Amino acid sequence: MKRTLLGVLLGLTMLSAPAHAVVIDNFGVNPTSADGAFSNDPTDGPAPFFDQYLFQLNGTSFVTVVTGSNTFASGGITGPFGIQSFTGAIYQIVGGVDTAPGVSNGGLDILMFGPTLATLCASGLCQEFDANGILNAGNYYLALAGVAGSLAGYGGNLSVAETPIPGAAWLFGSVIAGAAIWRRRRKSLA
Repeated sequence: MKRTLLGVLLGLTMLSAPAHAVVIDNFGVNPTSADGAFSNDPTDGPAPFFDQYLFQLNGTSFVTVVTGSNTFASGGITGPFGIQSFTGAIYQIVGGVDTAPGVSNGGLDILMFGPTLATLCASGLCQEFDANGILNAGNYYLALAGVAGSLAGYGGNLSVAETPIPGAAWLFGSVIAGAAIWRRRRKSLA
């Protein structure tokens, strides 16, 4: 009897516990769309999940584009193939990686953009989200979270493209303009 009661209490505790972070993959440095493809079956659910995909950016700043989708043939978001409250966000790693949603190592990880909530596709048979933003060089992770049905899965892509250094376009334009003025003055003096 005590074992049964203990088993029930343990099961209830596990159901009410927050999702724990799981590092699924490391995309490496400056991932392209080929390097940043992701997919996962997050749970034997229904249960909450907080999946993480690590990546590093080298350079002054990058534009990061994220798309993610969850497809369900029937039953909608609340069915076995759906993910309720499906979101994506980008965090900058400061110290260690978050251990659970909203609980970071020392509270140092920085939310850079998101969380972006998935919306229903036009067909009504899937949900998707996308987001983009400018990030400086550093270590980051894509965090995907939600409450997955027992047969749910997701897939998507993260890719980065280097952006010009702020002010570089101004400097280049100034050099070109200066050269044009110098040529005009030289022609007028000749």
